[in-house]
Amino acid sequence: MTDANTSASDGSGTLLIRVPIALRWRDLDAYNHVNNASFLTYLEEARLRWLEAECDDWHSDSAAPVLASVTANYRRQLGWPTDIAVELYCQRLGNSSLTIAHRIVDANDADALYCDGSVVIVWINPQVGKSVALPASVRAGCMPA
Repeated sequence: MTDANTSASDGSGTLLIRVPIALRWRDLDAYNHVNNASFLTYLEEARLRWLEAECDDWHSDSAAPVLASVTANYRRQLGWPTDIAVELYCQRLGNSSLTIAHRIVDANDADALYCDGSVVIVWINPQVGKSVALPASVRAGCMPA
């Protein structure tokens, strides 16, 4: 694990997943570059792919993830056509929360950084709205292989 002050742009932390994504024409805005909201969709897609692939019990009737915080640093414009990759890293593992650092890079050149930052996800009991312990498979999925 890395210190919470470590920048996500350096790719430090335990790599969770690298997800290739092909941009769509519809991701563009009136200025002919990818809309900032589309970046958040790419990050969400990568998180869901990681959870589905690595974490059997990531959600249930008694424990579900909620997004508590999002930081996105837009480093350069992203245009179409481009293939990107979203890299997720475990930055901090808490009792009921997980901080995931992210990088959106060119699929063919990881030094071409479009966005970096992090998200904090908290697991809660949806019936009562209070935090609960991280599911065991989520904790295990954050550990180095």
